Amino acid sequence: MASAANCAVYFSSNTNCLTVFEIKNHSLPATFVSRQPNTLGRRSFRLSSPTTRIDPRVAPSATAIGNDGSLLDTVPTPKVIIDQDSDPDATVVEITFGDRLGALLDTMNALKSLGLNVTKANVYLDSSGKHNKFSITKASTGRKVEEPELLEAIRLTIINNLLQYHPESSSQLAMGATFGVEPPKETIDVDIATHVRVRDDGPDRSLLFVETADRPGLLVDLVKTITDINIAVESGEFDTEGLLAKATFHVNYKGKALIKPLQQVLANSLRYFLRRPSTEEASF
Repeated sequence: MASAANCAVYFSSNTNCLTVFEIKNHSLPATFVSRQPNTLGRRSFRLSSPTTRIDPRVAPSATAIGNDGSLLDTVPTPKVIIDQDSDPDATVVEITFGDRLGALLDTMNALKSLGLNVTKANVYLDSSGKHNKFSITKASTGRKVEEPELLEAIRLTIINNLLQYHPESSSQLAMGATFGVEPPKETIDVDIATHVRVRDDGPDRSLLFVETADRPGLLVDLVKTITDINIAVESGEFDTEGLLAKATFHVNYKGKALIKPLQQVLANSLRYFLRRPSTEEASF
């Protein structure tokens, strides 16, 4: 089908990959969002209540079992990666869903409605399946997407197309609880899944690693939490892997790497934000 099943954004140096086809200068609008610090509004989202909680380190792919106990099919883990580091002129997105993805023309058309151009697209195969990769720019400027809100819109658009054309992915994605036909049977425990680390990456910036349970709006909220304490986000990569979200950000404070006390403040702020209980507005 011509739609997205897994979404990822990154550049790979794997020389063993087989290029299936390549499309250049295919002008279709897409969506990615990024904004300057302290300009983002906080938004709240809540997924359906979980039925079972699991350790994300041992979360398997979903396997259908027949009435006779035989294995019918294994649903691969959908992956969506948004890479802001690999190409200085474009945002790179990669989508993976085993070998189930087609040319994703529907996904490219959906990105067009976000005011984006797909300047380059290619597909390659490796042991993990078929990888669909796009280079995306804003139609209005011809430059890469920098606003967090637009980047999140791109991510949700790709996942929405994945859920529409590959409904079997619904139980493998956190978004399936909100937008899919079948919510995940097992839900990630946020306390177990959340990990935050900060380390130096030269004299002028630091590297922030965040792993947590995925949910709609997470990318925007992460950037908002970081910039609220006057730390600038230069670039990074945001990966959606099934029920998990993994982010890597290059950050700085007034053009310099974060000192140790500030690294601790940043890590504590993110842990508190990501692990705090969510409350329904209707409960007030």
